[in-house]
Order: sequence, then structure tokens, then C-alpha cells
Amino acid sequence: MKLRVKDVEFGYRSAQVLRSVCAEIDGKEMIGIVGPNGAGKSTLIRCMDRILKPSCGCILLDEEDMSKMALPDIAKKIGYIPQNSAHKFPATVFDTILIGRRPHLGWRSSEIDTEKVLDVLELLKIERFAMRDINELSGGEYQRVVIARALVQEPDILLLDEPTSDLDIRHQLEVMDIIQSIVKDRDIAAIFVIHDLNLCSRYADRIIMMKDGEIFSEGLPSSVMTSENIRSVYGVESKVYNGDNGNERPYIIPLKPT
Repeated sequence: MKLRVKDVEFGYRSAQVLRSVCAEIDGKEMIGIVGPNGAGKSTLIRCMDRILKPSCGCILLDEEDMSKMALPDIAKKIGYIPQNSAHKFPATVFDTILIGRRPHLGWRSSEIDTEKVLDVLELLKIERFAMRDINELSGGEYQRVVIARALVQEPDILLLDEPTSDLDIRHQLEVMDIIQSIVKDRDIAAIFVIHDLNLCSRYADRIIMMKDGEIFSEGLPSSVMTSENIRSVYGVESKVYNGDNGNERPYIIPLKPT
């Protein structure tokens, strides 16, 4: 499954957010999107899921213009996990995940739909939570539930907006490990927006660094996570370590604002 962003622009009445953005996602990889607040990261992945409609350019899914696709057809191919998903209404974990089957459902859920939910409950090791109210879950537990809800859509591409926000370091690693294993085992792509540069460097196969609504740098972690790029994009002096042989994933130590 190939996703191609072609000269995409988007703006609100008061401000232009994206400017001639081009990107290509093809197959089994994890792509991290980083950049300062207001760079357009979340807006970009919302355009990728057709939550927002670009004012210019197009987004192609296997060369088909997404603006001409029905929303249920998009939902069968792209799973979107928003930032800080609200969960105010009482519902069990099982029923919450089952909602993800909506693009495949007829008038009612089938035995196949139930089996799909049971499969992802087992995959994410949350079977014991199946009948618990989602409002009783911790942040890390709930994050697994929203990932499970996206997975039962059986998507080819996962879009994740800040999947580790509000999680402690242990749960951040657990969630990113889960996403990484899903990408490898299911042969899908994951595109995630994240603020933590070191987490992005650790897990991303490719990184898109954004500034002022444009792609400032794109490529392997070693080529994007440089002191020069971090200074230019974030206005922060930093030291970047690549290990003794220079082949390890970059590790960033921020020093001071410029």
C-alpha cells in the first residue's frame, strides 16, 4: 500500500498551515514526523486520513485520489489514532474495540468481527480488561485499547498523533514496541507524530522534520537528527551522539536555546 502526498497545502482563515508538502510512504516502515508546535505535523496526518481537506494538491492511496474515495473505503485501509482520545461515555473495552470494525460491519456484528476483536485483545495483552469500563483504565492501558480499535479495521497504514503523550517512560517504550512489532508482523506502515526526538530516533525508519508548514528535512535518523537541523528548526543548541562507530541511532542532548 503506497500513500503519496503531492503538493498539499492547507490553511485556516487566519493562517496557512501546510505549504506544498510532498511525501511518499510505501510499505513496511515506521515514519516519525517531528517539528516544533505549529509546524503542521498533526494537520498533515489529518489530511492523510481525510479528516481535513487540502486546499491545494492531493493525497493518493495506491494512486487513487482520496478525495474521490468513500470514507468507509478509506477506513478499511487507514487506521487513525488521534491525540488524547476522549472517553467520557461508559463502555467496555470489548465494545470500544468492536467500533473499529464499523467499516466492515453489515447490520450487526458477526462471529468474524468478534474473532477479530479477540485476536487484537490477545495481541496487545489486554484480554483481562475486555469487560472493564474504559474509564477505569490507566493511560497506558487505554492507549493499547485505541491502538486495538484501529487494528481491527485491518488497515494497511496506521496514523498516530502523539501516541506516547501523557505516558510515563515505561509505557512510552511499551507502546512504541507494540507499534514496531505490529509494523513488522503485519507488513504495514505506521506514521507517527511525536515530540520526543530520542523516541523518534530510536523507532523511526525514516524521519520527516517539519518547520513552518514545510518539510525541512527527510531521511534516515542519522541524516535528519543533526545539531544543525535541530538548531535551525527548534532554535536549540544540542549535542548529537551516534555511538563510537557512528552507526548507531542518534541520541540527542539538548543544551540551551539559541
